[in-house]
Amino acid sequence: MLKMSLSLCSPNYYVLDDGAGLGRVFDGVGGLSGGGATSRLLVNYEEPYRGQILDYLFKPNFGASLHILKVEIGGDAQTTDGTEPSHMHYENDENYFRGYEWWLMKEAKKRNPNITLIGLPWAFPGWVGHGKNWPYDFPDITAAYVVNWILGAKQYHDLDIQYVGIWNERNYDSKYIKMLRYTLDKNDLEGVRIIASDNLWEPIALSLLLDPELSTAVDVIGAHYPGTTTVPDALKTQKALWSSEDYSTFNDEVGGGCWARILNQNYINGLMTATISWNLVASYYDKLPFGRDGLMTAEEPWSGNYVVESPIWITAHTTQFTQPGWTYLQTVGHLAQGGSYVSLTDGKGNLTVVIETMTHNHSVCVRPPLPKFNVTSQNATFQLKGSFVSIKELHVWRSQFNFKTKKPVFFEKQTPLTVMNGSFTLNLAEDEVYTLTTITTGQKGSYPDPPPSACFPKVYKDDFNVRNPPFSEAPDFADQTGVFEYYNNLTDPGPHTFTLRQVLTERPITWATDADQTISVIGDYEWENLTVTCDVFMESVRTGGVFIAARVDKGGQSIRSTNGIFFWVFADGTYKVTNDLAGQAVLAEGQSGTRAYGWHTLSLTVTGPLASGMLNGYPLWKNAVVLNPKNGWAAIGTHSFELAQFDNFAIVAQ
Repeated sequence: MLKMSLSLCSPNYYVLDDGAGLGRVFDGVGGLSGGGATSRLLVNYEEPYRGQILDYLFKPNFGASLHILKVEIGGDAQTTDGTEPSHMHYENDENYFRGYEWWLMKEAKKRNPNITLIGLPWAFPGWVGHGKNWPYDFPDITAAYVVNWILGAKQYHDLDIQYVGIWNERNYDSKYIKMLRYTLDKNDLEGVRIIASDNLWEPIALSLLLDPELSTAVDVIGAHYPGTTTVPDALKTQKALWSSEDYSTFNDEVGGGCWARILNQNYINGLMTATISWNLVASYYDKLPFGRDGLMTAEEPWSGNYVVESPIWITAHTTQFTQPGWTYLQTVGHLAQGGSYVSLTDGKGNLTVVIETMTHNHSVCVRPPLPKFNVTSQNATFQLKGSFVSIKELHVWRSQFNFKTKKPVFFEKQTPLTVMNGSFTLNLAEDEVYTLTTITTGQKGSYPDPPPSACFPKVYKDDFNVRNPPFSEAPDFADQTGVFEYYNNLTDPGPHTFTLRQVLTERPITWATDADQTISVIGDYEWENLTVTCDVFMESVRTGGVFIAARVDKGGQSIRSTNGIFFWVFADGTYKVTNDLAGQAVLAEGQSGTRAYGWHTLSLTVTGPLASGMLNGYPLWKNAVVLNPKNGWAAIGTHSFELAQFDNFAIVAQ
């Protein structure tokens, strides 16, 4: 219950004042699509459900109302949960219609024309490194590759990219940062700002202090999962400090508590003026790494089901009542009995205060470890001073996690709070979030319930006969390594004019545990007994090889150690059946008569502990004993990074 008070004697007494100056400028709250194909399934939703999901994410005064959208500049490589295609598979190749990030940015812009757009490459095509798994030995090539993406965004999609990040697992490269700045400026992109190192506070912060040219090139220091703190050198640079990737936590109520705590305390403890969630929306197969680590969940395009999770409404507590360009007050901090408060103003008389009282065990993020602290129920008296002293009423929005009753209430509008003599008192319970604001436009948007959750269809077919596909990837296929794109060979009309083609011929540059083989998974991870059928076409004479698979048990950055039942055929006229993607655990092998540049139909049937395979309608091998894994996805793939085509894919599961 809200209480009004005239008392200024409470030990829990907090001043909200702009009279002594203001803090740092607020840059916004955002979500991150990418870092591993995390929006892969979203594009396959049918309307109206896809539009509803996008509204919950981006529509102002409706749901999360995000200020920032950060996307992966696809690099043809596994970067956590899958692979996103590059705009330049090869040095002489440019295509600015691959993937779905262009579409997503345009949809975000439709809903919020002022949204900030950021691009960051997590990986690169192999040609950028000239044979090395490192993209920065030739900084002019890498800079041109990234700038081409920014230019393509404007030329082909009318998208203005405002920031570009620089990230790698080992370190940053100062020569590359300077070259990127030079290349941006040379292409009339002076307004595009650089975030570096988009990973760690150090050593970039110290380098900026020691290198004036580097400091001129960098606009923002970005850190990943900073644990709400920064370092002295970063503060000394006077650069904007961002938590440029954060959260990464299962989106149940504890995940919502994590998000509530860091949205406030990233600024209070670390003066970070933007926080970006990895990921935007959990729209990838649940059994891939970091399942359901998005602000909301949309992983069933075949059913239309999606779930608006608690982080959406926790985000709204900040985003619906502030905008980038607002300014933090200097009067922000921790509450006496635990929790925190931030206050922001637009400089025109408006004030927004966000308070969180999340307890330790109900606000743990996946990383970094959270030190122990205590939060207890408390009364908190706030005194408005400076230009806010004349405020007579504040609108109130409240979320109560209610972990004991397990009946949470999120983003509920309360009776406006009357401020008397510039003072008011709140009775704050544990695990609550409040927004007190002069802004009147907040709204808890809603749609009718989406369709109920349903398993992936047990009977599934795709002949890939799409003349002008809206996206380069076929529905529901989740590329783990390699890139499988629609291929329309209209110069060769026939039964296989429209196919799905693996297009990479060189291993990309990636930090993840990559595989030498390419693989794309699809279906229900719980499948045990099923038949997978597909027409295959090898394009590498003598060295080519392709497979279909069942019970594939791993994906994402663990793809190298994947097990399952893999039925391979090769262009040298042989076949092999293995229990692993690496092809080392051989269950059967022999002659197949398969060759490159001819279509072959493969069929794999797995029932209980036995697997059998057919080639072109005739049994090739049977009753191979497979004890493990017991279940997993279906899949297609190639023996190496090589050109190969797939058609008439079908699954029948029991």
